[in-house]
Amino acid sequence: MLIRRKRGWEIPESQVTPEEVFRNRRRIIKAAGAGSLLLAGCSLLSACSDMDGSTEANAAEGGPFAQVPEDPSADLYPVERNDRYQVERAITERELSGTYTNFYEFGSSKTIWQKAQSLPIRPWTLRVEGEVEDPFDIAIDDLLKQMPLEERVYRLRCVEAWSMVIPWSGFQLSHLLDLARPTSEARYIRFTTLEDPEVMSGQRAGWYPWPYVEGLTMEEAGNELAFMGTGMYGAPLPKQNGAPLRLVVPWKYGFKSIKSIVSIAFTRERPVSFWEEIAGNEYGFWANVNPEVAHPRWSQAEERVIGTDEHVPTQLYNGYGDYVAELYAGMDQGDRLFR
Repeated sequence: MLIRRKRGWEIPESQVTPEEVFRNRRRIIKAAGAGSLLLAGCSLLSACSDMDGSTEANAAEGGPFAQVPEDPSADLYPVERNDRYQVERAITERELSGTYTNFYEFGSSKTIWQKAQSLPIRPWTLRVEGEVEDPFDIAIDDLLKQMPLEERVYRLRCVEAWSMVIPWSGFQLSHLLDLARPTSEARYIRFTTLEDPEVMSGQRAGWYPWPYVEGLTMEEAGNELAFMGTGMYGAPLPKQNGAPLRLVVPWKYGFKSIKSIVSIAFTRERPVSFWEEIAGNEYGFWANVNPEVAHPRWSQAEERVIGTDEHVPTQLYNGYGDYVAELYAGMDQGDRLFR
């Protein structure tokens, strides 16, 4: 007889906010928080950017979730939800997740969704290179045709000590690894965001090491939780949330989930990620969630649930330890695994 042990973060599907509710509700969020990072004599907003004032979700015509005419993937959604991945609290309201977001390519404010509408998402080509049998380019729509799309409800924990619950659409990263056919020399994957300063006004800030780069080990990338997001809330990804292709790694702080990816490179050497290059003592390569390892300037012991007044205890690996703890067994990395 098969006995399935319920994981600590799971609840019955009946307790997840129904789709018709999160699609139609609107709220105003209030946020207060962390300040700026002083680095190398320049005043910079770090991955813990400003959380000042309030953000009103604008769902009017032409708003943050307006139909994107050039996105031919709209007919693919919604996709079937994978019930293996559930969470213990309600899905974040759609308008909040689309109007309270970090995307430094368009600026350091949380309210960059309007600027992000200038992002061109077609044509869009993904470059696969490095330690692979045969490097190739693939158009995003051709990639979507080859991937088994599904929906997963994941928790998102930002390094800034706030959190959301998002229904992502997309495909397990391991399917892309199968398509890429990496060689035995590949130990890491380097993900790179589009670089286009004419469109992405934040990239005109020369003190940042553009383009945005992130990385995973091959073992992390092969874990079943690692996910490539192509949509959310039963529709294609909004531009401000990383259209048309982003990474989702729910056991790590949110800055690891790189947006608007144009290339993945399989490498022998560990890549230096964007925030690691800026402030490696605060935002390291691993960035696994741990409530007992504080950020140098604030505690990570609890998180503010966006859309509510609730503060809840943070869980090790964001509650996904049953899936990922073995990836780090025996690693003598100390606090570096969690920054």
